[in-house]
Amino acid sequence: MCLCDCRGCAEIYWEGGEERQNQKHPFRICCCFVLCCRPPKLREISWLLFVFFSSDIEISRAQSPKAVDVLAKEIGLLTDEIEIYGQTKAKVRLSLLERLKDQPDGKYVLVAGITPTPLGEGKSTVTIGLVQALTAHLDINSFACLRQPSQGPTFGVKGGAAGGGYAQVIPMEEFNLHLTGDIHAITAANNLLAAAIDARILHENTQSDKALYNRLVPVVNGVRGFSAIQLARLRRLGINKSDPGTLTEEEVSKFARLDIDPSTITWQRVVDTNDRFLRKITVGQANTEKGFIRQAQFDIAVASEIMAILALTTSLQDMKERLGKMVVANDKKGEPVTAEDLGVTGALAVLMKDAIKPTLMQTLEGTPVFVHAGPFANIAHGNSSVLADKIALKLVGETGFVVTEAGFGADIGMEKFFNIKCRASGLVPSVVVLVATVRALKMHGGGPNVTAGAPLKKEYTEENLQLVADGCCNLQKQIQIAQLFGVPVVVALNVFKTDSVAEVDLVCKIAKQSGAFDAVPCNHWSAGGRGAVKLAQAVEKAARQKNSFKYLYSLELPIVEKIRIIAQKVYGAEDIELSLAAQTQIDRYTRQGFGNLPICMAKTHLSLSHQPERKGVPTGFILPISDVRASIGAGFIYPLVGTVSAVYSTQSLPFLWPSLTGKCISCLCLKITLYSPSVILSFQSTA
Repeated sequence: MCLCDCRGCAEIYWEGGEERQNQKHPFRICCCFVLCCRPPKLREISWLLFVFFSSDIEISRAQSPKAVDVLAKEIGLLTDEIEIYGQTKAKVRLSLLERLKDQPDGKYVLVAGITPTPLGEGKSTVTIGLVQALTAHLDINSFACLRQPSQGPTFGVKGGAAGGGYAQVIPMEEFNLHLTGDIHAITAANNLLAAAIDARILHENTQSDKALYNRLVPVVNGVRGFSAIQLARLRRLGINKSDPGTLTEEEVSKFARLDIDPSTITWQRVVDTNDRFLRKITVGQANTEKGFIRQAQFDIAVASEIMAILALTTSLQDMKERLGKMVVANDKKGEPVTAEDLGVTGALAVLMKDAIKPTLMQTLEGTPVFVHAGPFANIAHGNSSVLADKIALKLVGETGFVVTEAGFGADIGMEKFFNIKCRASGLVPSVVVLVATVRALKMHGGGPNVTAGAPLKKEYTEENLQLVADGCCNLQKQIQIAQLFGVPVVVALNVFKTDSVAEVDLVCKIAKQSGAFDAVPCNHWSAGGRGAVKLAQAVEKAARQKNSFKYLYSLELPIVEKIRIIAQKVYGAEDIELSLAAQTQIDRYTRQGFGNLPICMAKTHLSLSHQPERKGVPTGFILPISDVRASIGAGFIYPLVGTVSAVYSTQSLPFLWPSLTGKCISCLCLKITLYSPSVILSFQSTA
């Protein structure tokens, strides 16, 4: 299968539409429930000009993906272990973990990056290119595990997240738009809980204890009894009674009233759209709400704690327990109020019953991909699901590789992968692949500002070894951060047409001198898996190295100390500065028994510091902690660094607009950043 269809499309395109028979090269089954792909013998053709004029969506559509049931069979899934969604997607049931519980895990690889710039670094393309190289070109079993993209950035400036060029997940429209509805399920569950909070406050404000109790515990067919969730609440309150008629007036009041303090509500409604006008709203203005008006806001759906829970959960039962633990507010005595107290845990779990299953897709070269969960890395922990990783590690077998990606730079996504995700999963990573580009390093070295879509200035298109050398400080810092965790680092340098040989050699030399196990130039965007073979070989060798993985901090440390360790050791801050609100929240969470949770810093991804404009490796700064919040169900405390918004804005020219020619552009699908050997401009194409 591989690239024949795509290159055939190029040949047809340039040779006047001459027909060409496409070859199919399916996986061959291995005996240990894993997959193997033998690449076809490809005929060399002139297709580079096609890359110049093509968009990602055209490349994606030129390939004919395998039917997903065929792919599932090839990787060892049984018929009753998949739920098919159309021709190219399938949910994978968690029962697979029980069947393969005795199967040894494969090697675990994390793809991270330098501090992001508008030029892009290409972590997704590296992830896809690497697994294509491992499986389709080196006959090594591999799986990619990716996050599901949010509709907000998809229709905003960023575009989709399927990779690009000849290293992408297909069909990319399916990948980037809706997929199997997981984010919609999260939105529904999140907003159900938000509605329950306001409804409970309204009913408590307008009813007596007795009337409220009678509505909560009604007589049904002449019988009155507590539900299982109500009995659990009684036990938490220390009321060991099961007959509703035996509660005292004080116990009735204690049971019926949550006494939520509206000013402490932290649970917001969500929408998976960049809608800036929902950042601050007023709810309860209708007459039927009887004057219960409060200020609230919408967050983007993937910022919901339910998304973080989906990414970190290990089973359906674990997910249900985590959903129940979510703290939504405090009562008027300062005690936490949870989703379990509101009695909605079961309803939330039902809405999430299908979303918990990873979605199976494939790369352009027919290698398998799991797409599951999509928390952002700047306002959440930024990694795909534990469940997808665990299933994939079983499927590839002991000698196989699972490659997953952490959002944004290594200082954010990778740090959270190690300190939060690995704690939740118990998995130990084998290798970190750190992605960089010469152009991005030039920007960190003091190059001029860049505007997406605008022609690049000569500093980025002409050789400038000094600018590259100066910018490598950021690469060196990210290598050092990875080394804090004791994991070998391989640097993947995405090569562009404008990169000189001297610039590429300089980056690789500095990376190796800075402690990287290896540094490899990559051309997977233009050559598919073939362009990442050397990277795959380096990763395979690095995975054999001694691994002394360790966490950055002990969970037993005070919250403030854990924040300080991240700020100083990872970001390079001189110290931290807590606002009064942040200190108050820390004291509250410590008193409530949440002090032993890991830390999930919410900060800008555009700099190691809290100031987005500071590139390279800022020093001497004090990191301001403006507030501290808790995701108890997900299992972490998240400090807010400076001003971090949880709902994105829509730009002046978003991807949802038609192009200037009047043709409808397909949001993410037609935004591409062209890698070598191609042009150096980001642009939008028309369909």
